[in-house]
Amino acid sequence: MPSVAITDFTFPNLEIEESILTASGAQLVSGQCKTPETLIPLVASADAVITQFAPVKADVINAMTKARVIVRYGIGVDNVDLEAARVRGIPVCNVPDYCIDEVADHTLAFILATTRQVMQNCLLIRDNKWGLGTTLDQMRTMRDQAVGIVGFGRIGREVAARIGALKSRRLVFDPVVPAETIRAAGCEPVTLPDLLSQSDIVTLHCPSTAQTRKLLNAESLAQMKPGSIVINLARGDLIDTPAFVVALQSGHLSAAAIDVCDPEPIPLDSPLRSLPNVITASHVASASPKAVRTLRETAARIATMALRGESLPNVVNGVK
Repeated sequence: MPSVAITDFTFPNLEIEESILTASGAQLVSGQCKTPETLIPLVASADAVITQFAPVKADVINAMTKARVIVRYGIGVDNVDLEAARVRGIPVCNVPDYCIDEVADHTLAFILATTRQVMQNCLLIRDNKWGLGTTLDQMRTMRDQAVGIVGFGRIGREVAARIGALKSRRLVFDPVVPAETIRAAGCEPVTLPDLLSQSDIVTLHCPSTAQTRKLLNAESLAQMKPGSIVINLARGDLIDTPAFVVALQSGHLSAAAIDVCDPEPIPLDSPLRSLPNVITASHVASASPKAVRTLRETAARIATMALRGESLPNVVNGVK
């Protein structure tokens, strides 16, 4: 009987996956493995591997003797060594379309929360006070804001559509998307330096790659308008965290809202947990009952497709 190994998961149980895999004649094995010492015994003889956050790096992949696919629970695949899997001839698949609306909605919620100072005004009342919870200049009108969208994939485009309804100017940087596609969505294609210098709000929707890691660092943050806002629901390592904290503490950034951070969880002593101009969430923007079920069902079905030798969808490392 072929086996499917699930390295780690944050769901209450694996009943959804087990029902799909069992129906296909596969056996499910699982763990909460986060180190090579625990991962290697689990995946070594598995015919397919599904992973959520575990670091599936070269040493783990090289220990796989039978794997026909590695499936990531999610869109990003930065916890999997794509090149090591490619060298071994193991396709890596993601689930790119399970939470588009959820993340776009959450982005809009973060943008409105920071521009309308939702948290500050709520906390003022909880402190038994009344009035305006911040200075008047922090209460912004979206029609007057320029929003810079970094990354114009599925989520970036949905964010742009939502922002368009608020009548904001929308600037987009994405070097792999044609300018005419960006213009057709009612947005302005710009270079990254122009986006940073002209935007009142910068929202990140690009993957974590060698080219995008620490995209926002001390130098690029300095290019941003004084008092601008950063929104990040993509990947934590797109931002250099120490430089980010300095910019927030100094007021160069007036606010930020982040669902992801580098590292995660946010350390207990990190200023990001207590700065009054920062809204934080624990990597939950993708969550909804529908999205989570779709994610889990899709991952299990891709694994069963691999076991049957079928052509796989969403291969991200070029292995056919």
